[in-house]
Amino acid sequence: MFTGIIQTLGRIESLSPRGGAMRMAIVAADFDTSDVALGDSIAVSGPCLTAVAISPGRFELDVSPETLDRTTLGARRAGDAVNLEKALRLSDRLGGHLVSGHVDGIGEVVSRVERDNCVQFGLRAPAELARYISQKGSICIDGVSLTVNMVNGADFELLIIPHTLE
Repeated sequence: MFTGIIQTLGRIESLSPRGGAMRMAIVAADFDTSDVALGDSIAVSGPCLTAVAISPGRFELDVSPETLDRTTLGARRAGDAVNLEKALRLSDRLGGHLVSGHVDGIGEVVSRVERDNCVQFGLRAPAELARYISQKGSICIDGVSLTVNMVNGADFELLIIPHTLE
């Protein structure tokens, strides 16, 4: 389980195809891996992935074909930034929402409007997932836990504060 509060940004160092799967190496100098063990879960821009190699400021994960198909990770390239969050411990503070790291699909950004000091995003969910999105409910986008402001069918809006955008 995760909170959807991003701990840091990492960069994809390399991608190595393994049949329909992928081995992904991530570098993040400020991501403390001292308490991460082999087999631990790390959310990488949303999906919960398993650490299969760990060194200071670097770790590797195996990404299944299912995850590549249902997330944006399949379109990522070496050098791309990714949001990172370590899995929760039972004693951790819950600063966001409870997030499973099990991604259901890929939405589409349909609008972006500057509004006061925030940015209002209009998004479109896949039709089969739209019924699960509710006004004032939570949704996780690219690993970030957010509150839904408006829903109209498969379309919904989010209002993002500057800290979250950063």
